[in-house]
Amino acid sequence: MDGQLTTDITRLQQLLEKSVVPADLRVKTEEMLGRLERQSRHGNYVNTYEQIQHYIDWIVNLPWDRLTQDILDLGHVKQVLDSHHYGLEDLKQRFLEYLSVLILNQRQSEKTYRAPILLLVGLVGTGKTTIAKSLADAIGRNFVRIPFGGMSSALDLRGQSRSSPDAEPGQIIKGLRRGGSRNPVVLLDEIDRVADSARGEIMGVLVELLDPEQNHAFTDHFIDYPIDLSQSLFIATANNTTHISTAVMDRLEPLLMPSYTDDEKIHIARDYVLPSEMRKAALPPDAVKIQDSLWPKVVRPLGFDAGIRTLERTIQGVVRKVARQIVEGKGKQFVITEANFRDFLPV
Repeated sequence: MDGQLTTDITRLQQLLEKSVVPADLRVKTEEMLGRLERQSRHGNYVNTYEQIQHYIDWIVNLPWDRLTQDILDLGHVKQVLDSHHYGLEDLKQRFLEYLSVLILNQRQSEKTYRAPILLLVGLVGTGKTTIAKSLADAIGRNFVRIPFGGMSSALDLRGQSRSSPDAEPGQIIKGLRRGGSRNPVVLLDEIDRVADSARGEIMGVLVELLDPEQNHAFTDHFIDYPIDLSQSLFIATANNTTHISTAVMDRLEPLLMPSYTDDEKIHIARDYVLPSEMRKAALPPDAVKIQDSLWPKVVRPLGFDAGIRTLERTIQGVVRKVARQIVEGKGKQFVITEANFRDFLPV
């Protein structure tokens, strides 16, 4: 047997030995390595080696035994949500109610509390994705986002069989590896925007993911071993519920994300977005000031917008213009007024 191959197989065996994969999966993988070693004696090993190497790389890097510790402190969670999001009081109160039940369950028993799966429904830019990320931060869990927009095959979720060329795990397993723990907050983003041709199959996988009776043994075609997703906290988002199957809706609790009024947008822009964008651009806190009378023009430069994405882009543009002025030595502090706003804002 080739000396390099012997070294490579030994390295894979050592990776497997040092990992915490389940015992029966370890046995199954050791048998694969044994077959590889036998094949190598006849010179027929190159493709098989690469496939097994790829497989072992995935299974040893999955968080089989890693859990993050929840921060079960209502005051802390409320403070984080308030610091990241203005308004949305009904939604915040609902999160705190769910957390309260989780706290009581953990105090009284070791049994895992199966939290309801929230579906945040709202127009583009109303904060669905960002509030899910804030919730993960608030309770101390890792955050994983799985985009469904344009998804055209259920295999994108469930993975491909290893017999297929260039086989890969699905987005669920990839997300679990990225998240690095067995209990992340998993955002199923825009589940209403999958391709029509694959909608039925994708909705079928979603039913399995969201059903507590099934997701403790979710099987990805590539990994080909049941993965326990029961401790993950799933949150879904959608622009509307028209294209979501009844079976999936039965497993979700819809919460409406309201549109923002102009007054709310002014508050968000002044106290949240502008300071955040200035920090991202490495500007000092006093580098930009916008005159109070100009905020209506900032929040509605191009007409009504239910969300805040246009507002964010507008403020990003202002910050970039100021950054350039500072780099060119034209000043260190800029006050945007009725007299000069055309130099900084879209008109």
